[in-house]
Amino acid sequence: MALVNKLARNPTLDLEREVCERLADSRAWISRHVLTKQPVDCIILMDRWYPSDAAFRRMIPFAEILQLNIERNVRTPDLHVGVVTAPDISWARAASRSRGLGSTVISKLEEHVACTTAFEREIANHEWILCRNEGTIEDATMQVISEIYKVPGCP
Repeated sequence: MALVNKLARNPTLDLEREVCERLADSRAWISRHVLTKQPVDCIILMDRWYPSDAAFRRMIPFAEILQLNIERNVRTPDLHVGVVTAPDISWARAASRSRGLGSTVISKLEEHVACTTAFEREIANHEWILCRNEGTIEDATMQVISEIYKVPGCP
């Protein structure tokens, strides 16, 4: 976290690359030491895997971040679900929390809009599932469940 904070205070290409490399290294460790121990027939939900984190980077291209993870043998999900909330709604939700935004990566609504737009674009480019988070939790849950059933090998 110290490196992410340093990047937030003084953004440079080298620091952002180091953050991306360290995150990829930690995902590779999780892939080798945690995911391999899970039952074959279980569903593993993970937040902030490399696609969603890559949307928050400003200098390193999305494709390069994905490649860093592939080179480290980070496990590729059977199903990518990009959960996206309209930036104005997301910003208002974060502002209303008792702890506030609490982000070291984004400090302005304009940055949040840019990250959301970039993530939505990559979701479309890679033909991942887009789950909108402005409606009810039940609607989003049912969308994800229906997509899980489409994954080969699921009952």
